[in-house]
Amino acid sequence: MIKSLFLLGILLFIGCNNNENTIEQTKNTYPKMNLKNIHTAEKTVKTKLLFTAEEGKVISLQIAAGEQLKEHVSKVSATLICVSGKAVYKEAAGETALETGDFIIISKEVKHEVDAVTDSNFILVK
Repeated sequence: MIKSLFLLGILLFIGCNNNENTIEQTKNTYPKMNLKNIHTAEKTVKTKLLFTAEEGKVISLQIAAGEQLKEHVSKVSATLICVSGKAVYKEAAGETALETGDFIIISKEVKHEVDAVTDSNFILVK
């Protein structure tokens, strides 16, 4: 019985060590991306499709300070998430200041625009 417990302890110790090594080996191998670095075009307002699902998509939106995503209408509801910077979202019902971490729900068929106060990065989920 004591030998069995001793062997079980050794196996558990070896198993735990192997799992830790496996985690350590794979920890830094998964590709990481940064929203600020994925926009390569020299434009003041830039978009980059990040992901397309069966019924939607995720888009990175970057607007330079003092620039504007011009007034437009979305055919579907969307969520606009401010990842960094400061901006103002405007629609007929009013306007909302957005800062890092803020998000808004944009209703379908609502005319809107976004003015960047500082260099701003957003995630748009449609």
